[in-house]
Amino acid sequence: MTQRVYNVLFLCTGNSARSILAESVLRQLGEGRFNAFSAGSYPKPDINPTTLKVLKNFHYPTEDLRSKSWDEFAQEDAPQFDFVITVCDDAAGEVCPIWPGSPATAHWGIADPAAATGTDLEREMAFVEALRYLRLRLELFCALPVASLDAMSLTRHLLEIGRAEGATDCARERI
Repeated sequence: MTQRVYNVLFLCTGNSARSILAESVLRQLGEGRFNAFSAGSYPKPDINPTTLKVLKNFHYPTEDLRSKSWDEFAQEDAPQFDFVITVCDDAAGEVCPIWPGSPATAHWGIADPAAATGTDLEREMAFVEALRYLRLRLELFCALPVASLDAMSLTRHLLEIGRAEGATDCARERI
């Protein structure tokens, strides 16, 4: 019996840090079980260089990563998503496109590492922390028995994951 592969889209405003981190981590953790994608409502021209540095340092895949608009995934030939997860508070408050197939949605707010201040090391550590929080959520996500959960249970689990360590205040208030 062939196991179903689920499509997951991570959304953020700029698609240069958090959503890219989530896409890369799920590519590795969910290989064979999940296809990971990311996009932004107002994507930056390029991925934040520190995002790529941190991913490479922790041996996550970076090939084919790029900042892109969520409009790419609203096209007729785009993948149909099973899950759409926002990872930044700005994207959580925006009106998202209507995704075909009624995917399960959740908000997993993580502080923006690109907004960190301080020394170079302190700013880089903000990216490492965001990576750690996203990896925690994605490990919990990958452990879910997705095929055996009804839509309501699945949504509840996704929302609980979003309140895990490192959640922004906005993420905690969304229930």
